Amino acid sequence: MPRELVTIQVGQCGNQVGCRFWELALREHAAYNTKGVYDEALSSFFRNVDTRVEPPRNLPVGDGRGAIRTLKARSVIVDMECGVINEMLKGPLGEVLDTRQLVSDVSGAGNNWAHGHHEYGPRYHDAILDKVRLTAEDCDSLQSFMVLHSLGGGTGSGVGTYIVRMLADEFPGVFRFTGSVFPSEDDDVVTSPYNALLALGQLVEHADCVLPIENQALIDIVNRTEAARDRAAAADASAAAASGLKGGGAGSKPFDSMNGVAASLLLHLTASVRFEGPLNVDLNDITMNLVPYPRMHFLLSSMSPLQPPPKDRDVGRQAAALALQPRTLDQVFGDVFSREYQLMRADPRAATYLACGLIARGPTATMADINRNVARLRPQLKMVHWNSEGFKLGICSTPPVGCPFGLLCLANNTAIAHTFTTMRERFDKLYKRRFYTHHYEQYMEAAGFTSAMEVVADLTAQYRALEGATQAPPLTRLRPRGLSFLP
Repeated sequence: MPRELVTIQVGQCGNQVGCRFWELALREHAAYNTKGVYDEALSSFFRNVDTRVEPPRNLPVGDGRGAIRTLKARSVIVDMECGVINEMLKGPLGEVLDTRQLVSDVSGAGNNWAHGHHEYGPRYHDAILDKVRLTAEDCDSLQSFMVLHSLGGGTGSGVGTYIVRMLADEFPGVFRFTGSVFPSEDDDVVTSPYNALLALGQLVEHADCVLPIENQALIDIVNRTEAARDRAAAADASAAAASGLKGGGAGSKPFDSMNGVAASLLLHLTASVRFEGPLNVDLNDITMNLVPYPRMHFLLSSMSPLQPPPKDRDVGRQAAALALQPRTLDQVFGDVFSREYQLMRADPRAATYLACGLIARGPTATMADINRNVARLRPQLKMVHWNSEGFKLGICSTPPVGCPFGLLCLANNTAIAHTFTTMRERFDKLYKRRFYTHHYEQYMEAAGFTSAMEVVADLTAQYRALEGATQAPPLTRLRPRGLSFLP
């Protein structure tokens, strides 16, 4: 039976990541669906629509041999300013995005979480809910919602978290995953510390699983990758002469590579849902095995390879990209536990793992290989004592495009507490002087600040309490007294 995933992309960042995601998803399915049929794998993300009739009619998967007519993404697109949406509709993905599933305004939320959450959220509640319900009704077996947004601006943080809360109320039986882009410490939005903490408080309460992605970590990854590609291309004089490219390639946009890393995470995450394998992992398996306590649902993610091969046809860059791909399965296991491959600026090996999920991709990945690598790496990891064997394993037979194999690691790790502490410190620098709070108090009560602080502080304390809890506490044994208590 098809298992569909509905993507809700909110705000400028969420829509840019979503646009890159749909591009890579189409590329991946085109590589493995050479006959152009509408099968169960494709139906996870796309509807097959017959536009020859009015209104357009959805075509079922059937036996998985039906021809593709017109693909429409299972997505809802929300932004309170129409610039990014108009750009997407005019681009190559315009035919894939359903214009009936758009909700937009013209003025934007002004980098104000309260404006987005308390003004635009209620105003467009019915419109957004209608779009989401229509998309959900087109699914045979809805697996989960995936909300893509950032925490630094106003629409992504405010409207995005409003939608997460709305999904919890209206679709309580459907898992709510979020791909949340955390702002860097030197973010150019002055009010991002407020937006991030207020949004984080909502994610703690209403999301089932949060995949935090830090802007600065993406920048570091892209810089390292591009520098390595330049060195690899320069090693071959003919390739360097043929390409003449530097720092991202000709014609590439500044954030394309960063968005590509975030989009690749979602492709790896859903690979076992879309493609067959000897040990598939559903998204409900992730929440069941990697979230030990309801609020502690923030998973550090890492993957190898980090980026898809470049889409240009330049021989030099293709050769350089190929040289950077991991050469052995053992190498990718070492990569995903290293600090350089984390999508957050954190070192999970220095902290305590509460649970760890590993999803391997590729026809050569076997259970024996995974168990051998877990046994090799296990002594180097600090596992919490009550879940010392807490590894959730999965195998998908379909590798990433252009790579023989790949690996995704999702870790519930106490290192995330450092990120929360940093966010709280940035928040306090502004809030202790009450800078800019009057802009927020136009739409919310001042108590909303303290409430969010308490929620985040409580979550941080829960993670801190488990830091270093790798040894079980000693048991207090009672000394038997026999019958000496009798008179």
